[in-house]
Amino acid sequence: MLNKTNNTKVYEKVIEKIKDLIEKGELTCGDKLPSERELCEQLNVSRTSVREALRVLEILGIIKCKIGEGNFIKDSFEDSLLEPLSMTFMLHGSKTDEILDLRKFTEPGMAALAAKNINDKQLKEIEELVNLLNITENEEECAELDKKMHYKIVQASGNYLVSTMMFAASTLVETYIENVLTNMFRNVENKNILKKQHEDIIQAIKKHDSAAASMAMLKHLEYTDGYISKIIKNK
Repeated sequence: MLNKTNNTKVYEKVIEKIKDLIEKGELTCGDKLPSERELCEQLNVSRTSVREALRVLEILGIIKCKIGEGNFIKDSFEDSLLEPLSMTFMLHGSKTDEILDLRKFTEPGMAALAAKNINDKQLKEIEELVNLLNITENEEECAELDKKMHYKIVQASGNYLVSTMMFAASTLVETYIENVLTNMFRNVENKNILKKQHEDIIQAIKKHDSAAASMAMLKHLEYTDGYISKIIKNK
């Protein structure tokens, strides 16, 4: 066994081994990890240390344990950032405006990348969401479709890191704004403005005009986030 007096150092070595396998491409999303016995033999550590390391990785959202099958690298890490981001938000007394600022700093750039990198399938999916949003009368459904449209655009940017971060941030925004977005769609004037803004974004992306897509997204976010901030401050 490793000659370590601090057990923390032992389980950290197990984590480093798994990280090394990922960096080398020997492990990727959905892959099964070596068994506990194999890790014990490869690293010359106790099964207790291996289990401790696997538990840490599971808590961090890196792996998923399937009873009777083993431990697997997760296919998606979108949920993994949400809890740490939420805790940071609360511990530092952050305000909702800070998350809205994050959207305004990030999404215009993602819209610009989407205009450059989007494929026909992604464009069709976004157009279908916008068309459905335009004909839907139910405000809750409109708010859900709006959220999906924004996320699809971020995904179409081709930047997985940012799309994962934005998913966590967007989910956190929803937690704090509650039904504010739904209320926006109850007002006919607001709904018509949003409809026009959505069409401007999609047309710019469809034309592969990155600058126009970025500007259209920024204009849209300044309008929606301004409305959200105003409602929250009046609560």
